[in-house]
Parts: sequence; structure tokens; C-alpha cells
Amino acid sequence: MKRLLVLAVFVGLLAPGVCAQGTRLIDRAEYADQLRGMWLGECIANWSGLLSEGKVTTPPFLTDADWGIDLGKGPLDFVLDLDPWPSDDDTDVEYVALHLLDQLQVTELTGGQLAAGWLAHMDDDFLWVSNQRAMDLMRGGLVPPETSLQSANPFWLKIDAQLTTEMFGMLAPGMPREAMRTADVPITTTARSHAAHASQTFMLLHCLASQADPGLSIPDQILWIVEESRRFIPETSKAADIVDFVVADYLANPDINDWERTRDLVYQRYQLNDDANGFRYRAWTESSVNFASGLIALLYGQGDFLRTVQIGTLTGWDSDNGTATMGGLLGLMLGHTGLVEQIRQQYPDFAPSDRYDIERTRNNLPDYLPGDPDAQDTFTLMAERMLPIIERQIVEAGGLVDDSRGLWLLPPRVVGDPLSLSPLHDLYRRSANNQVRLSGGTVSVWSSVASSPPTGYGSRFRTRFADGFELDDSGLDTRNDAPRIYYSTLGAGQLRASRSSSASCMIGLSPRRRSS
Repeated sequence: MKRLLVLAVFVGLLAPGVCAQGTRLIDRAEYADQLRGMWLGECIANWSGLLSEGKVTTPPFLTDADWGIDLGKGPLDFVLDLDPWPSDDDTDVEYVALHLLDQLQVTELTGGQLAAGWLAHMDDDFLWVSNQRAMDLMRGGLVPPETSLQSANPFWLKIDAQLTTEMFGMLAPGMPREAMRTADVPITTTARSHAAHASQTFMLLHCLASQADPGLSIPDQILWIVEESRRFIPETSKAADIVDFVVADYLANPDINDWERTRDLVYQRYQLNDDANGFRYRAWTESSVNFASGLIALLYGQGDFLRTVQIGTLTGWDSDNGTATMGGLLGLMLGHTGLVEQIRQQYPDFAPSDRYDIERTRNNLPDYLPGDPDAQDTFTLMAERMLPIIERQIVEAGGLVDDSRGLWLLPPRVVGDPLSLSPLHDLYRRSANNQVRLSGGTVSVWSSVASSPPTGYGSRFRTRFADGFELDDSGLDTRNDAPRIYYSTLGAGQLRASRSSSASCMIGLSPRRRSS
């Protein structure tokens, strides 16, 4: 009762002008509409982007003039009328996570809980690259984040986490510390290094969307959340280089419609001349070029939902994923009501379905529409199940919830170095090996294996047990990692089908938090 009274007094003291700009105060009903808008926006963008997925990965790339051509999946156009909206990997992994958070009544999932959820509700259909490998490892007994270890998962720098973890930002609006903590295990289920940083950035765009100054234009709000999210990435990370590169060219470009210029420069820097620039291109499902293309669509789209989806669909590479992410972000910013109104400016008869078919891709989940043979859920119901999770998150972080007024008062903003809020960075610094190196010291490694036997494990390789690479948060690209052997102190028996050693290192390997 005292907490609610304090909030009521606080709200009553706010002048109208302050309240309009006080982004630490969120209206519950408005945010529910925004969450509903996110699911709708993500589905429209997902199914529009799928028309070009993987079709154009090298020049000649698509341009605005190519809108409407058929690449083999139907003419490139906006997909607005599916009923129900079918699930896909851009929405179904997060849907499973939402189900787990709802059923367990928690704000954060452990690796064990996440693995149990994957095994119960997902199979090999509609899983690819790092997601598929993570599932295989879970079947072998590993739990996140071990499922993204370089010694076990060769796809740790792929796109997967960028399209499966944005929801955790929405579940912690305006609270990046809580968002990064709760998204940590989901992100590191499939990603490490700069791929994890890219995933954190996309997640933080959704977390910080509510914090943009409403007095700014929508394009300036978007630029602010991009630049604010960038502050949480290490300066050395390839993901940071991508944000800086895309934003710099966007700001320098005199033609706001010439998004193709920035896309072509991304191709030249990170694909065509990758080695000369200190990078390595890893095919069209990699994190990097798709991270860049999502940012291009968001920035050049200028807050226009359909234009953003069009640009994302045309950029190339794994085009449905970044498009879906940015479509969902704009749906969150505009809200369901605003999104529908905006689309109706171009399509006056637009009347979107609210129904969702999770059974297309995922199994053994509740049917919230038992009388509906074709759908099991609605965006409205999905948003309603998210609200109690958000409220628990707010209260746990020190904020207040006023049920009578339907208002949330977020906890005070966390001040200090944004990088220190990242669990990836915290893990890196908690390694004794890395602490010694950061202090200017050196680390010597010894092993019970006295020599180099025919197996290849011995003094010639033992330094790799303490090189800190598996905990490295620098995000540096590893151009020559193809022949590299990644070791793990988990042992070969626990990392079946991976190249790891059963030997162990006694120096400074910190255990991962929340691994079970």
C-alpha cells in the first residue's frame, strides 16, 4: 500500500509538461498496445522479407527499381493479409521463451530452464545453423550458454541470436541493466563475441525505445536509440565498427532515399574486401552483413513502417530477419493503433488479423483459442501475458506499479559506464587470466601432459586453455579461425562431436553464471 501511495503522490506532483516528457513513467494500457503492435509489425515484416531471403547475396544487388520482381517466391510486395499469421523463426523462439517466463512466473530463465523448454517445444523443423547446433548439443546434455562455446558450436558468429532475443528488451522497458541480464543466457544460447554484441544491440533498441524524447522527430528518435544502444558495445568489437560505419554514411548521405549506397559500402567493407579491412565474411547467414542491413532499413526508413520493410526486403542476404526485427521495433514505437493508421494511409482497407498460428513451427504449447481450428493465440493475448512479467521486472529493479491508475514508474536510470552493465563484459573481467593480462602481467600455463603425444594435446597447444578466447568480450573478428582448435575445460566427454581436450587448466577459468 505504501509503494502505491508513493507513486500516486509522485504522479500527482508531476506538471503536465514534465509528465509528457517523463519517459520513466509508462501507461500500462498504452504499452500493451505497443506490444501488440510489435507482434503484428514483426509478422508483416517477416513474411514480406521472406520473399527475398537468401536470393541476392552478391552484386548485382537489388534496388528500389526492383520492387515487385519475382525472385522465385512471388513478387516482392508487402504481405499484409495473412490470417492467421503463421509462426516462423523470427517469432517462434521468443514465443517459447515467453511461454516459459509465463509458466514459471520468473523474469529470467536459467540455461537449464531454457534447454528444457527447447527440448519440449521445438524439434528440427524450422531450425538452422546455430539454432540447430544448439538443439543438437542440448540433446547431448549441454545447457546454455555452453551451447555457444566455440569448441562445440561452429556457428557461433551466425545471425541466430539477432532474431530470437529482441523480446527481452521489451520486457525491461527503459531498464538496460535488467534487459542485458535477462537476455544474456538466451543470447549466448547461440552467439558469442561480435555476434552476441549485435544481438544485444537489437535487443537494446527495443529496451530503449520508450526512452526516446517524444519531442524529437521519429527519425531523430530512431537515431538516438541506435546511438544509445551503441554505447553498450566494446569499442574493439566488429559490431561497434558496423554501427559506426552505417550511421556515419547515413548521416553523410545527401539523399535519404539512396540507402543502396550504404548497403553497397557494407558489401565492400565486410564482404568483398573483408580481409583487407581486418574482417572475415562468413556467408549470407552470418551476423555482420545482416546486422548492418537491419540498421540500414531502420535508419533510412525514417519511421515509415512500409518503407522500412521495403528497404529491409531489398537489402539482400538473410533479408527476412533484419526486416522482421525492425518491423517489430517500429510496431513497438508506433503501437498497434498507430501502426494500423500509418499503413492505412497507403492501404485504406487494411484490417489485420490478430490471430497467430504457433503450431506451424512449434509443438506442445497451450491452445488459447480452443474453438479456433487454425490458430492458437492472438497478439492481444500475447501482449497481456507479457505485462505481468514486465511488472515483476520493474518491481524487482526498484520501480513502482500503480494498479489503480495503470501506471508504471521505472526505477532511476543507472549511471556509469554502460559497458559495465553487460554480463559478457563482467564474465570477461572475472576471469583471473584476463585480470592479470589487463593489469599488464603475463600468464604461464602448465599441464599434466608432459609432451606432445600423437593426439595433438600437449605443450604445443596447452596455452590455448588459458588464452581467454572463450571468454573474450573484445568482439574482434578472427579472420583465420577456420583451422583453429578451440579447447574447453568441460572435457571431451561433455562436448561430444567437438574438438576439445579432457586435460584441464588450473589457472583462472571462471565458471559461467546461471548455467543450470
